Amino acid sequence: MQILGIESSCDETGVAIYRESAGITAHQLYSQVKLHGEYGGVVPELASRDHVRKTIPLIKAALSEAKCQPQDITAIAYTQGPGLIGALLVGATIAKSLGVAWNKPTIGIHHLEGHLLAPMLEENAPEYPFLALLVSGGHTMLVDVQALGAYQIIGESIDDAAGEAFDKTAKIMGLDYPGGPLLAKLAEQGDDSEKRFPRPMTDRPGLDFSFSGLKTFAANRIAAANVDGQEPSGQASANIARAFQEAVVDTLAIKCKRALKQTGRKRLVVAGGVSANLKLREQLAELMAQMGGEVFYPRHEYCTDNGAMIAYAGYCQYKSDKLDVGHEIKVYPRWPLSEAV
Repeated sequence: MQILGIESSCDETGVAIYRESAGITAHQLYSQVKLHGEYGGVVPELASRDHVRKTIPLIKAALSEAKCQPQDITAIAYTQGPGLIGALLVGATIAKSLGVAWNKPTIGIHHLEGHLLAPMLEENAPEYPFLALLVSGGHTMLVDVQALGAYQIIGESIDDAAGEAFDKTAKIMGLDYPGGPLLAKLAEQGDDSEKRFPRPMTDRPGLDFSFSGLKTFAANRIAAANVDGQEPSGQASANIARAFQEAVVDTLAIKCKRALKQTGRKRLVVAGGVSANLKLREQLAELMAQMGGEVFYPRHEYCTDNGAMIAYAGYCQYKSDKLDVGHEIKVYPRWPLSEAV
């Protein structure tokens, strides 16, 4: 069995092939970072056009990498949502068209389920049940995962996601797009002389997140460091970056600890773009060691949007007989994970 996976939810075109007996046999990824960098953020129309240009060549490259032909593909999985509607339509249209041309079934995949299952591609894969922290530019949520398709959201962001707060703060600091990873890199040069940043919503019960106020606090500290219209010094910027990152990481760790105690889980899965953050990985590893549990991550290339996670999720759905019916093209720009089962 071989599943072709297509990811096109935002600004990265990902194509991969998952083979039941061998795992991922092809992984192709094209990032639009340079395209959108000029504008300081993703331009949806440009993203859609670039997916049109890149998806078919990447599919051809993936087939060549996996040394297989279209007739060897069992089914085609694609990201059905959530995401940018134009970008989603490109991937869905191509998947459905190939399904007709190759006489193969298609499988619409929830983008967040793809991230959630990405650690399953590692040699040390977690067993069900587990607690999942999905943390990216668009989403921050805690999910109690009882089994494949059995997902209960027990906490989520009520405004900016953690990755979004990273990117917006980096933009205020004058860092290039995408700024989150650059801010994390700058934080490595900081010291602890900067004023302590708040850990939002940790002084009250509950598992929800809020990072909008933290972003505003950072903006005020950046403005305070701007003397006589001059940009903050390199060290001042690094100190602010460090204080901001520590606040985000501490907040995520505190909420994870609460959720682990509430659910009784001993396994923690961390996925999404921010899961690549080294400070977050270090702190959550310490937390799980203290709690006698274990933490699982996807490898770095599977943290951001990619076709491998869609191909694997497609394999899981195919095994569960969850296939698209008919040739109608449907995408869901807003699609709660709880409704994907």
